[in-house]
Amino acid sequence: MNGDGGSGTAKTESEAGRKGKVFLVGAGPGDPGLLTLRAAEILKGAEVVVYDRLVNASILGMVPEGAEMLYVGKMPRRHEVPQEEITKLLIEKAREGKVVVRLKGGDPFLFGRGGEEAEALVSEGIDFEVVPGVTSAIAVPAYAGIPLTHRDYSSSVTIVTGHRAGDGTRSVDWGKIARSADTIVVLMGVESLDAIARGLIDGGLSPETPAAVIEKGTTEDQKVVVGTVGTIVQRAREGGVEPPAVIVVGGVAALGGKLSWFKVPRR
Repeated sequence: MNGDGGSGTAKTESEAGRKGKVFLVGAGPGDPGLLTLRAAEILKGAEVVVYDRLVNASILGMVPEGAEMLYVGKMPRRHEVPQEEITKLLIEKAREGKVVVRLKGGDPFLFGRGGEEAEALVSEGIDFEVVPGVTSAIAVPAYAGIPLTHRDYSSSVTIVTGHRAGDGTRSVDWGKIARSADTIVVLMGVESLDAIARGLIDGGLSPETPAAVIEKGTTEDQKVVVGTVGTIVQRAREGGVEPPAVIVVGGVAALGGKLSWFKVPRR
């Protein structure tokens, strides 16, 4: 041990021999009570946490003091950190021998780009683990009293992103979606709600089909707006709905008023 390096040098040498690992962890839809036991266990041992905008602050509070916290949240129409940089960051931190947690809202493999990150980790020989999270596609409608399937209304569900993918050349075929399932769940679609509604109607869906938009679902700020495919745009505008929100289209959306149960956050 060098006289001027002290224990810091020894620690660096020790860490250099460690093999890092990346955990792609789903933080759930907002309510911290929906975080999985495995996710909580991983967070308590994290050395680096790379987290998104929609992760509940109380979940971040589970991270050990002294862990490196790196915010890479993305806003609508504005990516504060490009995905390529996020992936590069995960690789770099893992190569430093760190336990790295990539913490995402919802589930990492459902429109969370976790698959892309996993591919990059494999190509670089980085050890990783996927920790599934409760997806907002299911939990948010449930907190609004909307079951995605019901024997009298729906036996199939389609989950779709509401904005164009990656390079902007792959737009959603709403006509195909309109014919694909009894229940349609749209994530990240509030800003495109008008185009979505028009696309579904043009694709053959009746304007009278029930629809709902749930903003900030599973949290104390949850807001639910209901209507039909023909009226939901105006209803959402009048209700001042903003992202993040989940759109539900189909007969089950009409059950929200009857089955509504979530009034206050669980303590």
